[in-house]
Amino acid sequence: EGKQSGFPELAQDVLRVLSRQLVELHNRLRWYEITMRIQARLSRQAQLLQTIPGVGPVTASAVAATIGSGHQFKSGREFAAWLGLTPRNHSSGGKERLGKITKMGDRYLRQLIVVGMTSRVRQVTNHPERADPWLTKLLQRKPARLATVAMANKTARIMWAVLTRNEPYRPHTA
Repeated sequence: EGKQSGFPELAQDVLRVLSRQLVELHNRLRWYEITMRIQARLSRQAQLLQTIPGVGPVTASAVAATIGSGHQFKSGREFAAWLGLTPRNHSSGGKERLGKITKMGDRYLRQLIVVGMTSRVRQVTNHPERADPWLTKLLQRKPARLATVAMANKTARIMWAVLTRNEPYRPHTA
């Protein structure tokens, strides 16, 4: 039995091993994060993608590494559909009904983009003066989760446009 902590000696040994593993994992994650940030700085495509609000170095690097210039997609909608960010179509008899997103394609990229857009949705509440007017209007009509996915869809289309035109993002001004 451990005399100082009241834990058995074996439990203390296990905790020491787990603690060392946790420190090692933390250091390894920091190394990966630093490496990814360096790669994002070196990649022109990742730099362009980071001009889009809500897209950071991790998302930009992952998208740039996965799709490159984006020319394999005919349109931004096709890229968004490939990511699984477009609604499933349940149309019949001339009546169009859209359902949940298809969740096709690259799950990791889809999750990264949705997480980035979650921060943009929160920004509407915390800093309305900096929020996207389109998103603000959408949140007045739709629940936050639906607005997040809609913003992710829109962002995927913007990503495609930025990559295929090889130009930084320019916000649409009314």
